[in-house]
Amino acid sequence: MSFRLTRAFAGGVAALAIAFSAHGTAMARDLTVGLKTEPSSLDPQYHSLTPNTQIALTIFDPLVRADKELKPTPALAESWTVDGNVWTFKLRPGVKFSDGTPLTADDVVFTFERVPKVPNSPSPFTLYLKDVAKTEAVDPQTVRITTKGPSPLLLPNLGQLPILSRKAASGPAPEGKTTTELNSGDGLVGTGPYKLVSWRRGAELVLARNDNYWGKKPAWDKVVYRPMTNAASRVAALLAGDVDLIEDPPTDDLPRLKKDKNLTIQETPSVRVMYVAMDQFGEPSPGITDADGKPLAKNPLKDKRVREALSLAIDRKAIEERVMGGVAKPAGNLLPYPMFGASKAHADAPKPDVNKAKQLLKDAGYPNGFSITLGAPSGRYINDSKVAQAIASMWTRIGVKTAVEASAPPVFFKNRDSYKYSAYLAGWSVTSGEMSNALGSLAVTPDPAKGLGTTNRGRYSNPKMDELYMQAATTMDDAKRAELLSKAADMVMDDYGILPVHFELSVWAMKKDVFYPGRSDQMTQVQDVTLKK
Repeated sequence: MSFRLTRAFAGGVAALAIAFSAHGTAMARDLTVGLKTEPSSLDPQYHSLTPNTQIALTIFDPLVRADKELKPTPALAESWTVDGNVWTFKLRPGVKFSDGTPLTADDVVFTFERVPKVPNSPSPFTLYLKDVAKTEAVDPQTVRITTKGPSPLLLPNLGQLPILSRKAASGPAPEGKTTTELNSGDGLVGTGPYKLVSWRRGAELVLARNDNYWGKKPAWDKVVYRPMTNAASRVAALLAGDVDLIEDPPTDDLPRLKKDKNLTIQETPSVRVMYVAMDQFGEPSPGITDADGKPLAKNPLKDKRVREALSLAIDRKAIEERVMGGVAKPAGNLLPYPMFGASKAHADAPKPDVNKAKQLLKDAGYPNGFSITLGAPSGRYINDSKVAQAIASMWTRIGVKTAVEASAPPVFFKNRDSYKYSAYLAGWSVTSGEMSNALGSLAVTPDPAKGLGTTNRGRYSNPKMDELYMQAATTMDDAKRAELLSKAADMVMDDYGILPVHFELSVWAMKKDVFYPGRSDQMTQVQDVTLKK
């Protein structure tokens, strides 16, 4: 007796299989994310930048991971002890890399030794190892880290250092596999919940579930990241069902999106400060001219009165309301008060005072002002180029004629790191939850060899502030460290060494059956995205 499968029956079986795959126990569903900024590299030690870090911490794991409120929690290290300057970490047993190789202490040593060897890093990871004197493999499951002195920030710093596989990432170059090789996927082997499938720059980054993952099984078989620098395009893709979740929907669209019954909007307070950095080193400073367009031999930004005038010209409340659509809080410091190390003295943003700003310029010898170019990224931060245009208009109002040079993020960062801007708008997300992180990167006198001032591209320098910061860096007593950091931050604010503008409110929009709780560091961590039941 023969049996022939009819077309109708076959179609029904196929439909049932698809339905089971999407909704049954297997529930094979992919997640597609609309990214506002594509990572500049997949090398987890090349560029300390949120778009890079959020991918790195999905493919790799650190010893200690920061939770969504930036509190250190066990990851590859299941426990640790500290005795003076010696920290001992016990690795989680049974952890394997995505290629099946067991994790050992030797991989941790390799990872930390690679950090200072990575060339041409725009924002080096040496910042996170500046307190470490030596890392040793005591045995396959035990890592000993000796610090140069008391290190209150060691745990949050380790959270920024994903662990590579020595076997996979070794190579003939000093750093082992090069950044170019890792970008191609060669050596990009981690212990994280997902592993790399493919990366086509400008098109998509595809990850697949890592079946060797030691932790909770992630919800998605495959994750597809699509770079969409245009905010309107991200919203259109979400509404069309082409993506499941997007970062930073346009502030103008939020009221409409919140009313859409097919969507969920998640708003989370962040610790990202948007700031203006000013060249306080170059003589002359690039792009600064007098009222007649002639280059100024003397850099006006080295005069505190000029920097104060530029700060007083900025109406931060107007930017919050008119440019940011309410998804920001005006900033008077690098960290919101009362977070660790933020003082009450600068809890509130400075109020604008155009007349005083003009008088300060006159007192500094610039009664007719001067001209300057303000650099800014376009599409890296919420309304970044619009914020820059608003600041330019406010500076022009006091006599500092300002043009904005807004570039795609990779171009902006390259120019910034080459000191091509006299002033620029950028953002910094505090990774440790306390002031030391912002000060150590943005305000301490640059010393790349020691991992200090790694993103201080204005080259602000105050030795007295540096001294307070260094004292805080070795003070284990929380109350004393907070006081030292508060005083140090006050010095920077009183110097107008850097101009905080506002703190961003992080926003995600997603399909109604998708849930993401958000993070205060603004990272989109797909392992924390779940499917609503």
